[in-house]
Amino acid sequence: MAENDSVIAAAKTWKGERMAIATVVSTWGSAPRPKGSHMLVHEDGRFEGSVSGGCVESDILATAADVIAGAPFQLRNYGVADAAAWEVGLPCGGEIAVMVQPVSAEGFDPELFDRIADARDQGDALTVTTDLATGHSDARPAETGEVFVNRYDPPRRLLIVGAVQIAQALSGLARELGIATVVIDPRARFLTDERFPGVTLDDRWPDEAIAALRPGPSTAVVTLSHDIKIDDPALIAALATDAAYVGALGSRKSHAARRERLAAAGVTPENIDRIDAPVGIDIGAIGPSEIALSVAAAMIGAFHDRR
Repeated sequence: MAENDSVIAAAKTWKGERMAIATVVSTWGSAPRPKGSHMLVHEDGRFEGSVSGGCVESDILATAADVIAGAPFQLRNYGVADAAAWEVGLPCGGEIAVMVQPVSAEGFDPELFDRIADARDQGDALTVTTDLATGHSDARPAETGEVFVNRYDPPRRLLIVGAVQIAQALSGLARELGIATVVIDPRARFLTDERFPGVTLDDRWPDEAIAALRPGPSTAVVTLSHDIKIDDPALIAALATDAAYVGALGSRKSHAARRERLAAAGVTPENIDRIDAPVGIDIGAIGPSEIALSVAAAMIGAFHDRR
């Protein structure tokens, strides 16, 4: 999960020191954090990450202190079944199970943090399996018994084609969402640091840039230029990948014409159907900022496979 980046960074900073790691292994109802969420606890009480957004963290800190001191790993269940729910529980009505392991060769091996970081840097996913009987985590599948499997996907990316006003708003939203963004446009007057501060800019033709950037299941591609010479090659390149989301700005009428052009270029009907056009969720958006919001919502839905 992208939200675990801060935990991985803290593990690197605290490397060689005694730690415990808490992980959400199951959820039910309106649980505040999804499965796979981590909280890393240092022996001096510092911590990074969250397993419940504040509901049960105090109890997790106490449990982690015990584990760091030598207690075996623990599997803790939290919900609203008893009177202590408001003190140590989830008053929102959900339930979660949280595993607390030592960061050690017997629990969550410190080497796993490096392997997760390396895989993410390479744009790859890494799966870590934990034996729930022993509390031992490994990058190799467990052979028997009950296990928890956590998949660490590469960082989410957004490739925006067309350095237009909507792209300015969308790149800002993506930054707030922790999504690495590249704005692609061969038109130098549009693609400037002043218009896109803190954003990676790519002035190659979009088909060349997209081929080089290799979109995958953690990448969204959105074309916004309204220029078929720029948008069409970008869409053809994006649809040749397994990008999680491909969206294109334009009306239904313009998209019908776009479908004909892409089909004539050899794109299959199945791939053309992957394009979200008109781009974004229909919220009655007016103006660049609202359109950007609708696009961001559609993109997040695709990342979560909720489209």
